[in-house]
Amino acid sequence: QVQLVESGGGLVQAGGSLRLSCAASGGTFSSYAMGWFRQAPGKERELVAAITWSSYGKNYGDSVKGRFTISRDYAKSTVYLQMNSLKPEDTAIYYCAGDQNYRKMVVAATPAYWGQGTQVTVSS
Repeated sequence: QVQLVESGGGLVQAGGSLRLSCAASGGTFSSYAMGWFRQAPGKERELVAAITWSSYGKNYGDSVKGRFTISRDYAKSTVYLQMNSLKPEDTAIYYCAGDQNYRKMVVAATPAYWGQGTQVTVSS
């Protein structure tokens, strides 16, 4: 059973930056695709970014392209989301997710494993 624990959320002013971290345990980190989703109040959950097990492939939601960067550290079994030029519309709960099947992450948005979420609030 894979456990995912997010950290790094908080309150930031528009235009600022945050880096989210997600520490994975209980599985072989290098065999899992990893991703970040977010859900704002009254809105559906959406994919923010995903990265393949090899780090060779990455996908980003249209609203964050050019501003957010996903990366992973195999030695630390951790995936990161660097968020720059933050906007008030980025305010949401951000969830880390993992699955051995990359398509489940980026196409079906139904990865097997989820973190508990971390709140990101961007003030105007």
